[in-house]
Amino acid sequence: MASTTPARSSGRLRTVRAGLTRSITGTIGGAVFLIMIVGALVAPLFVQADTATDLTAIYQPPSAAHWLGTDDEGKDIAKQILVGGRDIVIVGLVAAGVSTLIAVAFGALAAYRGGWVDSLIVQVTDFVLTVPQFVLLLVLSAYLRLDSATLLAVLLGLLAWPSLLRAVRAQVLSLKGREFVEAARLVDLGTWRILFREILPNMASYLLVHFILAMTGAVYALAGLYLLGLAPMSGTNWGIMIHQAWTKGAFFYSGGLPYILSPLIVIAILQLSAIWLVRSLEELLNPRLRAQG
Repeated sequence: MASTTPARSSGRLRTVRAGLTRSITGTIGGAVFLIMIVGALVAPLFVQADTATDLTAIYQPPSAAHWLGTDDEGKDIAKQILVGGRDIVIVGLVAAGVSTLIAVAFGALAAYRGGWVDSLIVQVTDFVLTVPQFVLLLVLSAYLRLDSATLLAVLLGLLAWPSLLRAVRAQVLSLKGREFVEAARLVDLGTWRILFREILPNMASYLLVHFILAMTGAVYALAGLYLLGLAPMSGTNWGIMIHQAWTKGAFFYSGGLPYILSPLIVIAILQLSAIWLVRSLEELLNPRLRAQG
């Protein structure tokens, strides 16, 4: 019984891969998304952002020497783009991981156990859903010292799980009556083993879609915090570039436009590729959407 679960999962993954290769947007979105994630994590190992200020090279236009021009201190913008993605991507991945873990664990538990456990988890979820997340982050920033990317990631993850939890709960409610789950109950495999070995693997592709969406949501929230100056301003990343360009008036300089547009465009491309990938995955995993296509 348990040995059939990896086979079902591997077969589903093969279907996803085959479907993505048939979808132009899915192929492009998946390739761009993967390249940007890997590039953001690997590029800082090979590229170093300029540290010295060069007042003779302020706001230079794009050229062979500086592909995206220079900023208000004469530093190369292209190098900052290559180096600045790691913190953003890591925060997005950690935040998505935290929110997905909470939603999966408690959503599945609520649906499987039912009773007062289900009622309690649903009530807490409804309460958190009523709290405006970004406003709460602004309030927390006034009392907490948000000087750590890890702390930011955990906070974003702790606020982003309710909607996914409700979706997981609904999925588990529809799966827990299946024959393979009933068979697992008969041999008394235990609640957590049934959830994580029998039920959740059947939702792997569905959870992957929501993980990507949670990551993009965390990236947008983080960019907003940086724009408002509420995130740690140490090092180099796309959010800091947006904040610096905005506060130092890059709009008012003829050569300053690439400085503020470059991180915005990179974030937009990352989000667009994720949306294309998610849309293709949804069409592959949802029979109704496949039938409409």
